[in-house]
Parts: sequence; C-alpha cells; structure tokens
Amino acid sequence: MQTEEARRRLERDLEEYLTALMQEKRYSRNTIAAYRNDLGQFLDHVAAVGAAPEGEWSTLLDGLLGDYVQRLKDTKLRDSAGREKHIATSTVARKIAALKSFFRYLVKRGQIASDPAQGLDTPKVQKRLPRTLSSEDVERLLAAPANSNQPKALRDRALLELLYATGMRVSELVSLNLADVNEMSKEVTVRNDRGDKERHIPVNDRALETLQTYLKHGRPSLVKNSTDQAALFLNHRGQKLTRQGLWLIIKEYAGQAGIPLEVTPHTLRHSFAAHMLQNRKASLGEVQHFLGHASVSTTQIYSQIAAERERDSAES
Repeated sequence: MQTEEARRRLERDLEEYLTALMQEKRYSRNTIAAYRNDLGQFLDHVAAVGAAPEGEWSTLLDGLLGDYVQRLKDTKLRDSAGREKHIATSTVARKIAALKSFFRYLVKRGQIASDPAQGLDTPKVQKRLPRTLSSEDVERLLAAPANSNQPKALRDRALLELLYATGMRVSELVSLNLADVNEMSKEVTVRNDRGDKERHIPVNDRALETLQTYLKHGRPSLVKNSTDQAALFLNHRGQKLTRQGLWLIIKEYAGQAGIPLEVTPHTLRHSFAAHMLQNRKASLGEVQHFLGHASVSTTQIYSQIAAERERDSAES
C-alpha cells in the first residue's frame, strides 16, 4: 500500500526531472507534455501495485519495470470502429525510452545506486513513410471552405492555405501574431515552441490573397471584448485559435471534401514537403529551412516520398 505522502515524493522527483529537461536540454513544451504523460502512467502503475511504499525509487520491487512493459505490450485499445488493437510498437518504444532517460537521471543524482531500466529491451520500430495527400486531395481540401463568405469560412480558408503553403507546424500556426505577417515581402515569421528561434518563410500569392481577405472581411467580425489583439487567427470567442480547434477544423473540411484518409495538420506539412520536392519547387535544403529541421537528414525522407510518387506516375 502506498501512502499519499509517498506518491507526492515520487511526483516531486518526476517534476524535478521534467524541469531539468526544459532547462538543460531545452525540450519544447510538447515534448515535456509527452514525457509527463508517459511517466505519469508509469507512476500510476507504481502506486497501484504499491511498488515504492516509502516514496523512494530505490525501494522499487524487483521485476516491476519488466512487468510494466509487458503490461503495455498486452494492453488492447478500441479504435473508432470498435476494433481491438494492441498499443503500437512505436508507442511502447517511446515509453521505454522515457523510462530509461528518467532512471539515468536518478542514477546521476545519486537517488538510486543502479539503473533498473538498463536491461529493458526496446522493441524495433519499423520506420514508415509519412502519410501525404495527393495534389488533387489537397486542392479539394483547400476549396472546401470556399462555399461560404462567412467570417469563419474566410478564416478557415486562410489558415488551410497558409498551412499548406509554408509547411509550418500546427503549434507554430496557432502562435502567429498579426505582426508576423509581412505583406510587402510576402513572408511570415515563424517561431519555435520555446520562442528562442525564428525563421522567415515565403508565402505564395494564393495563400497571401486568402490571408488578406480574412484580415479585411473575416477577422474584424471575430473580434470580441476578450480578443487577443495580437493573435492572427481567432476563434468564435475572439480568442487565439487553439491546436485542438485547428485539428477539428481540418477534420471537418476533410470530411466535406470526401477525403477518406485521416487528415491532420501534420498531414498537410508532410504533403507540402513532398510536393515541393516532387515538383522541383525547392531544393532539399530549402525545404529543410521551411520545415525548421535542425538536420537535413530529417528532411531526406521526403525525397523518398517524392521519388516514389514520380515512379508511380510513370508506371500509371
């Protein structure tokens, strides 16, 4: 049995670890949230089985980590169609990586003498190419809000066009402010999650035109007393559009466009990169800059997607 005091001690250690990740490794808020979720689930398991009754990691029961990982592998979840599926191997591998990182931190701090996660086997994850949309599907998606001149539709078309035209991340798009759009130079300034790096991405005439229409005829109608005066994209309450709000918008228009695949903001980011390379609109280095990748090797995967699309077109 684990007391509330013991649980609080373990939670304190976890929060100190997450703080260290932010301050020393400069991890983004999204990455920290993922670590908190993964390690929080492990903490729940520790509490449920009473594995550290004194709130000390050194008192963990032998074999606990192995049992926990096996439990992850055996767990089944129901998808949207009601079918049972095991947790994805990539998810299990990510959670194991989080455990290994956390326990290395505890060893380094001298809270435990040896690393109980050192012997955990990480399942091999088969790398899959990112899912992209065809150019035709993208056009149908971008055209979906065009059936209305309501403020919401003008906003939605502008954000969809901008998302596809720049390849920015969803967190970057919803963080945009009015001052980040330079209509004269036809550029948008994008900042990372930490706000310590920025890059300037060119915006094509089509996306810029939809953005100008939104700013002139759409955004003024969304402004409320509580409006975030600096924010570029506003929701119906006059507040800055959220990540979740953007996901729902894209899901709505993907359904209207009759696209059978699950479309997320990242799907448009992947499609942007692949299409830019496939159509020779940019070099690999330029696409790396647009996407904000630290290494060009991360961007290289889109060259493979572009090559496969070209091969499929030649064979059809």
